[in-house]
Amino acid sequence: KMVDPTLAEMGKNLNEAMKMLEDNQRKVEEENEKKYSRKDIPGPLQGSGQDMVSILQLVQNLMHGEEEEETSQAYRLQNVGEQGHMALLGHSLAAYISVLDRERLRKLTTRILSDTTLWLCRLFRYENGSAYYHEDDREGLLKICRLVIHTRYEDYTTEGFNVLYTKQPVIYISSAARTGLGQALCSQLGLPLSCMCRVPCNTMFGSQHQMDVALLDRVIKDDVDSGKLPLLLVANAGTPGAGHTDKLGRLKELCEQYNMWLHVEGVNLATLALGYVSSSVLAATKCDSMTLTLGSWLGLPAVPAVTLYRHEDPSLSLAAGLTSSQPVEKLRALPLWLSLQYLGHDGIVERIKHASQLSQRLLENLKNLDFIKTSVEDELSSPVVVFKFFRDYSNKDQPSHAAQVSTLQHPIISNERHIYDTFNQWLGEQLAQLVPASGADVVELEDEGTCVRFSPLMTSAVLGTEIQDVDQLVDCLKMKIPVLTSTLQLREEFEQEVRRTVGLLYIEDLNWPGLGVVRYDCQSDGKNDGDQELEKINTELLKKLNELESDLTFSLGPEFGAQKNCVYIGMVTEDLDVSELVETIAATGREIEENSRLLENMTEVVRKGIQEAQLQLQKANEERLLEEGLLRQIPVVGSVLNWFSPFQASPKGRTFNLTAGSLESTESTYVSKAQGTGATPPPTPASSLAKQRLPGQKVFRRSLRSSDAFSETSSVSHCDDLEKVDQRPPALSPGQEPGPSEREKTEEPEAVQATCRDTEDIQSAQSPAGCTKVGQEESQR
Repeated sequence: KMVDPTLAEMGKNLNEAMKMLEDNQRKVEEENEKKYSRKDIPGPLQGSGQDMVSILQLVQNLMHGEEEEETSQAYRLQNVGEQGHMALLGHSLAAYISVLDRERLRKLTTRILSDTTLWLCRLFRYENGSAYYHEDDREGLLKICRLVIHTRYEDYTTEGFNVLYTKQPVIYISSAARTGLGQALCSQLGLPLSCMCRVPCNTMFGSQHQMDVALLDRVIKDDVDSGKLPLLLVANAGTPGAGHTDKLGRLKELCEQYNMWLHVEGVNLATLALGYVSSSVLAATKCDSMTLTLGSWLGLPAVPAVTLYRHEDPSLSLAAGLTSSQPVEKLRALPLWLSLQYLGHDGIVERIKHASQLSQRLLENLKNLDFIKTSVEDELSSPVVVFKFFRDYSNKDQPSHAAQVSTLQHPIISNERHIYDTFNQWLGEQLAQLVPASGADVVELEDEGTCVRFSPLMTSAVLGTEIQDVDQLVDCLKMKIPVLTSTLQLREEFEQEVRRTVGLLYIEDLNWPGLGVVRYDCQSDGKNDGDQELEKINTELLKKLNELESDLTFSLGPEFGAQKNCVYIGMVTEDLDVSELVETIAATGREIEENSRLLENMTEVVRKGIQEAQLQLQKANEERLLEEGLLRQIPVVGSVLNWFSPFQASPKGRTFNLTAGSLESTESTYVSKAQGTGATPPPTPASSLAKQRLPGQKVFRRSLRSSDAFSETSSVSHCDDLEKVDQRPPALSPGQEPGPSEREKTEEPEAVQATCRDTEDIQSAQSPAGCTKVGQEESQR
């Protein structure tokens, strides 16, 4: 077949450009010469122009930039396959086709528009429908509203807003609809916000996210009685949050009763292309209009959204902007026209079916997990799975009053909603980070709170999600559930331990996903720098805690958090020794505070000691002048006098004892020819929880159950060790090997004798009692 050389060249250039832009691992060899960067100041255009490779290299640098390594976790590049190349080629072809002569352009655009509309209507079971292609997914609903206004107000074209003033239109949307949808419609249509009515969802019967049909009926009746005109109802086939479908059959009957237009949107409309469709979604085929977002469903970049509608008057459709007489605008369907032909009917159905199978796979695994609560409307064919971590403390067999009492008995559940929201926020972020190909995200629902959502119809085609990604997501969830449950259980114990410990202050922060928040409250001496001292001590405390060999995470908390100068403790496991953790924090804080006070006191003592030394030196000089006489101070006379009559003066000096903080005489140093050691400095405070640990056991971890017997025999107090030092080892039977403790005791006298031989100059060590004393001191060390 002969191909237009221009089209062939265009396809070739597009393939080369995409290969160059998608090659993220390529090393830029000419980076230093061209120095293209996002921070560069744009210069003038080059007179001779640049080649295609240089321009595409600039585009690649602008796409990825120098920050790619820093933002690699948050940056996700869309998976653009061959079907995506066809969509991108459609944009290039649209620009090329637009230069054709008017008659050829009209025939071509009519064929493209009619083919695409026919294929979509057959795919999604929407008979005798027309299509409007738009870039913004809200634009289709906006044009439908204008169409309904033109239909219901006959004089709207000539009278304008005057006809709306006499009979105010009302647009009804669900409270579970997209955020800001009603405000956007009113703003674009020039209507007041009073024309928008939000319909509450069910709270007693049915789904929590379905529109309350009975309440809607009463609201419409009240509006009709007050002289308003019910215009349009926006329903959901898959709410943006939970993916639930409204009762479209009953809503359609209600709309026919009041002559209203029914518009449906939502991700569940994609399942209309499958062989089996649930009855709730199948009712959408009888609605007046629906919006399809094929780009996310099929993984097609930059393809327009489609609004299918039924209307008999083409002039009103033209007035509302749903159709256009300009052939160029009809070329919006060209990328979709190419992509649908490339995928084919089977390819389109297979992609949607694959996404539904991913949801079913996840839902089946979640049913077997404890502490996971799902919010799914139809377990047989729900393309959206919403779940959350939840632990019910109350007994299901108890009556409602008893359950309430049981709930009140747990302080953890007093702020249950907020705590679970925080934990589920952390869970969703962890799953999204560990399994980025799953496309799991966090969603806020009005009744359930914070939940984790898995909507493969919106993400799987773009991210290339497979069955193994779902299995990996379940495995990660299984690892996180024990951490969440143990942290939730130990939060109360941690709070009680901190409140009982002197010097620690418990900080209530429901937004922190972890064990809790603690602050070391130092004893302020009334100075103005109390806050600075508090910040210094808690910062040093955090540093020392992170130096410990533990599995815990200590941090300063969120960057923009409300609490400052605190230590935030992250998620923990069930083998955490909370009492040891709290006491270690308190002991470490006291050690830091006392060392800080000791340094401050030592600075003050040294300053006073220097002043005292200066006074004593001045006094000593005055005494020396009086003792030696005035003649000895004269240079020549003093030398002669000292030669005839030498003056014998005992050397006097002073030494500053840092431990005692006082000046002492150096007379003893000159007599003994050795400098004295002075008083023994006070011991450095340390934690009293220096427990004996098993090999490989982390700090703050309890011993394993299998080693309980060993831990009981080995956990001997320090006083018992000192009492058993002097005891002789028991006699061993013939052939019996000494155990570890006996071997240590039998080898101890040799160490004592060696110590005595090495310290012969010490008088106390020459006697047996002295040897025993030295041995005891050595064992204590």
